[in-house]
Amino acid sequence: MIYLDNAATTYPKAESVYVAMDKCMREYGANPGRSGHKLALEAGRAIYKTRELICKLFNIDNPMQIIFTCNATDSLNLALKGILKSGDHVITTSMEHNSMIRPIVTLKKLGIEHTVIQCDKKGIIDPKIIEKEIKENTKLIATTHASNVAGTLMPIEEIGKIAKKNKVLYLVDAAQTAGVYNIDVEKMNIDLLAVPGHKGLLGPQGTGILYIREGVDLQQMKEGGTGSKSELLTQPEIIPDRYESGTPNTPGIVGLGAGIEFILKEGIEKIQKHEEELTEYMLSELQKLDKIRIYGPVNAKKQAAVISINIGEEDSSEVSYILDKVFNIAVRSGLHCAPMAHKTMGTFEQGTVRFSLGYFNTKEEVKKAVEALKKICDELENE
Repeated sequence: MIYLDNAATTYPKAESVYVAMDKCMREYGANPGRSGHKLALEAGRAIYKTRELICKLFNIDNPMQIIFTCNATDSLNLALKGILKSGDHVITTSMEHNSMIRPIVTLKKLGIEHTVIQCDKKGIIDPKIIEKEIKENTKLIATTHASNVAGTLMPIEEIGKIAKKNKVLYLVDAAQTAGVYNIDVEKMNIDLLAVPGHKGLLGPQGTGILYIREGVDLQQMKEGGTGSKSELLTQPEIIPDRYESGTPNTPGIVGLGAGIEFILKEGIEKIQKHEEELTEYMLSELQKLDKIRIYGPVNAKKQAAVISINIGEEDSSEVSYILDKVFNIAVRSGLHCAPMAHKTMGTFEQGTVRFSLGYFNTKEEVKKAVEALKKICDELENE
């Protein structure tokens, strides 16, 4: 199979990820941070090593400001619900994933206002509009780094400067960019960074990260055993324990660490260049097909390796089904859990067929995908 659904989950992973997880399960699969025996200590060290690798990747000073979660959805919920209180105001965009917009809309019931900044049809935002919408009670700006539908890259460094200037916190959803694009939390003035482990970081499913800048106070979402301050009947205040109740996903976190090690060894610039080249090639080839409509910037420098298309008025799910069953090509169709983005682009009724390219994809695979689309177009013309 040609796998072009990396925006959902990258597949395959680097071989070192499988090896590291297997070794963890077989050799030191004990409970970290609880028992004092050597296996538990080794598991604890492995988790701390992954924290250090994350710091290196995102220019974070203190490994203890990294919280392990189940996925980016978990991280976004903790960030939004932990920071916002009744009377607060949050600003977001019309290109957000449901993992961002659903918690924000739900918080309205608690007296938390929100403003959705409308992006243009390509998903591009004007940061000046964000600044104009800042009010006295604006506590947070929350945006994606790249759209999971059209790949549109947001000017997060510029937005970060606006947030800092106005003393507003900035939350970034880096689901589509972490591990492929340089993200520097200091340079970009990011206070909260939500990242899944299973996408660009090449880790397994069931892993996620929330970076919390020192001094930013979040209410925890759950209480329970942390292996620390066990004499207290209340949740300890020390971080990351405050937010990491319960036994952690040690094999997953070890696999995530191995994925990040692979990225650091390969070099993030090399990974980004490869994905950009594949995106540029696919976009240029698709533009030669008359029946194909391409959404988003249609520019490899302005979008992540995510390409959304439609063939005329054909149902996106039908096209996706044909690609899977006839050509053995895995893509995703429909609304991609981002209905506002589709309304912004004018594709809410039809959805789109999404091709998301990854580091392990080749030009030959992309060429075959384009050829498959050409054959579908020809078949439809002959009907």
